[in-house]
Amino acid sequence: MKKTHLFLIFAALVFTLGFKCTPKIYHSAAEPIKTGAEQTDKYLSLLKGKRVGILANPTTIIGKRHLVDSLQKLGIDIVKVFGPEHGFRGNASNGAKVSDETDPATGINIISLYGKKRKPSAEDLANVDLMIFDIQDVGCRFYTYINVLRDVMEACAEHNKTLLILDRPNPNGYLIDGPIMDMRLKSGIGQFPIPIAHGMTIAEFAQMINGEGWLPNQAKCKLEIVKVANYKHDMAYILPIKPSPNLNTQQSIMLYPTTCMFEGTILSQGRGTQVPFTVLGAPLLKGKYTFNFTPKSIPGMSESPLHMNETCYGIDLMSYDIKNLRKTKRINLQWMIDLYKAYPDKAKFFDRTQSKQMGNIDFLAGVYEFRKQIEDGKTAEEIQKSWEPGLSVYKKMRLKYVLYD
Repeated sequence: MKKTHLFLIFAALVFTLGFKCTPKIYHSAAEPIKTGAEQTDKYLSLLKGKRVGILANPTTIIGKRHLVDSLQKLGIDIVKVFGPEHGFRGNASNGAKVSDETDPATGINIISLYGKKRKPSAEDLANVDLMIFDIQDVGCRFYTYINVLRDVMEACAEHNKTLLILDRPNPNGYLIDGPIMDMRLKSGIGQFPIPIAHGMTIAEFAQMINGEGWLPNQAKCKLEIVKVANYKHDMAYILPIKPSPNLNTQQSIMLYPTTCMFEGTILSQGRGTQVPFTVLGAPLLKGKYTFNFTPKSIPGMSESPLHMNETCYGIDLMSYDIKNLRKTKRINLQWMIDLYKAYPDKAKFFDRTQSKQMGNIDFLAGVYEFRKQIEDGKTAEEIQKSWEPGLSVYKKMRLKYVLYD
């Protein structure tokens, strides 16, 4: 027998024995993220035979179907829907008051919590046995849904109702950054002593509200939580539906912790365009920047945006690589610093007198020092260093309430 044949036989024998002696290792793709709402097997038993109220908006979905429709189809008695800012159907503009109504699709009464009142009343909850909270948050102090969460928890605690939270991922869950809010600046865009980006899901935040005694008289709301399956805070999560009219792209959602700060300046952050929170500019920056955009009135998004019908010049972040933010895990302050330096009328850079809160950088930053730090020419590193030790204390406190790595 030729040596070549002997070698092939030997090689085949070694391969066969090796294959038999080595255990198989299966490399499967990571399990897909499943929201709390999608895991109906974990909460339907809690709803059967109950009169159910639900805090909901367009993000309250299972697949492509609204949760209210899905639960009704499964025989659950939804007696009342509560709507937050932008309304149950999500067609109200930023800050616009929302009225009570009857949902034409289901005939269910819809109670607005962004109109005459901010929390359910005793009358609202009289025929409700259990409340559900299921809306998509984006992980920022000035995004008002955590305020609604607190208000609903307060009402449930007052009237002895259990609150079932169907948790959803935080698309900015990787980010914990910003100054801890000075409670002297408490307002509609800041209710808690937390940083700008808090790094928590809604269910985790609810546990923090209970645990830190942030309800009146340190009351406790009875919580039931359905966790997100297969989720970690640093995971990238593409939202299946926009969480509000002006967070209409994944880019806007990821930039929001940084670019929303510009609502405290004379610069447009793109309201009145189809790319809000991904462009920054003002008319007086002509000659400093070549990129430009023109805000218009857009019903359902921004009826009267800043610098409406004026050409704004500034920065285009539509193609900015979000991986840079995920890598640094910091809010990008350099854009604020650079645009302030470039703005020719610095005395008016932080002048937004048409609004006492949304137009005030102190309320957005949550501290009085931020404005002066920018005006004094502090570097991003110097400003972020001033957020300590408060930020580190918060991160340690947060660990008591996290549900995910």
